[in-house]
Amino acid sequence: MGIVLKQSFRNTIIIYTAFVVGGINALFLYTRFLKEEYYGLVTYLLSTANLLMPLTAFGIQYTIVKFYTSYTIKKERDRFLSAALLIPLLIAIPIAFFGNLFYHEIASYLSEENAIIKDYTYIIYLVAIATAYFEIFYAWSKVLLKSVFGNVLKELYNRVVVMMLLFLVFFDVISKPEFIYYLTGAYFIRALIMMIYALKLYRPKFTFSVPENYIEVLKYSGYIILAGSAGAILLDIDKVMIPAKKAIEYTAYYSVGVYIGSVIEAPGRAMAQILQPLTAKALNEGNNTEVNSLYKKSSINLLLISGLIFLLINLNIIELYKMIPEKYSGGVLVVLMISFAKLYIMSLGSNGAIISNSKYYKILLPYGIAMALSVYFLNHWLIDLIGINGAALSTLIVILFFNTLKIWYVKHKFNMLPFTSKTFVLIFVIATLYAIFYFLNFHFHPIINIVLKSVLIIVIYLFVVSKLKISEDVNQLLKKLNHFKKGNR
Repeated sequence: MGIVLKQSFRNTIIIYTAFVVGGINALFLYTRFLKEEYYGLVTYLLSTANLLMPLTAFGIQYTIVKFYTSYTIKKERDRFLSAALLIPLLIAIPIAFFGNLFYHEIASYLSEENAIIKDYTYIIYLVAIATAYFEIFYAWSKVLLKSVFGNVLKELYNRVVVMMLLFLVFFDVISKPEFIYYLTGAYFIRALIMMIYALKLYRPKFTFSVPENYIEVLKYSGYIILAGSAGAILLDIDKVMIPAKKAIEYTAYYSVGVYIGSVIEAPGRAMAQILQPLTAKALNEGNNTEVNSLYKKSSINLLLISGLIFLLINLNIIELYKMIPEKYSGGVLVVLMISFAKLYIMSLGSNGAIISNSKYYKILLPYGIAMALSVYFLNHWLIDLIGINGAALSTLIVILFFNTLKIWYVKHKFNMLPFTSKTFVLIFVIATLYAIFYFLNFHFHPIINIVLKSVLIIVIYLFVVSKLKISEDVNQLLKKLNHFKKGNR
């Protein structure tokens, strides 16, 4: 886990910096500078683009991670990467043709409940294309075990651009519609920067030839399209379906709750950048002992870190909502349900990487379709019943059910479980601290309340998990930090 922890630590710092910037955007700038209608519109456009992106990319970003290390001859590797760049165009060009041909019909359908969407429908396609090629070149750098720069572009770049553009809107330098156009351009600039970096790391000899195992590559890409993006699809379907049933402003309210709850997955996103290629490499080499080790260690480490974040968020959420416009405050239950769902996903560790990079990857297609259909029909029922809380509840139900199936599947095929006895001890610690601090409240300014409660939670949590020796990796990290502090005295 050495290289995993080293790059994961750097990626975690980047992701949390990005989450801070994004949090300022989502909670304070969007809600005050762009207002609910345009905030909901931007959320809708980007979420719909995220739903289209896997189809546009044809799963190539996941295919690169799985197959790159299997090529030992440079010629085959170059053919593979050349094909990886060309295949998405075979999807993107027909989509553009038919999208242009039926643009009016598509735009009218999407804007049936909210007319503001109609004039911006084409933005969905543009962002999807830019994001698809960014992800492909990002995967290119990850298989070379260089994930940090790409992570800066993926997590931090867009949020900084959004912050700058929001201030330009506030100072009347640009209009709200121009905000959307400039943001779209920023996605293309990001893809271009990622391309230059990836080619600098490894520049293949481009060819129109295909690798010898191209049938296997195409089959894998076809199966992985939906499955590889299942987690993101769940939340993006919510944001796309809400405007079909409610005013587009409710998408903004839901988006804020989802953003806060999703902070929990930051350590997992950081670790996945390096864990995915390492798991793929171990599977390609038939080293199941290493796969099992990565599985268990990633599970306990992610549950430990994410468990602390879960406590900090949900035990301070009331105070946090006091600091933003009151109309957004209906998202407290959204935060709890989304954060719990994310915590469960984190407890699975490298489960998804094991399935997607093994010979059993085909199961992910029906799995992804079943997840998407389940959340779609649950949303239809629950959004009508309890509004945005229904969207969050449908996501929670689907994540708990289908990720439990994934645990069973890996156990059945590999005889591996992510959990150990320490997992259940850690769950007891998290539950106990939640119960204790839920009733502990101070009566100061919200910021002071958040700081006081957070300090108490962090100190007690880290003390308990270190004494119980829940994770060797985390204990070693705490010891290094302690030695570093003593050395600087």
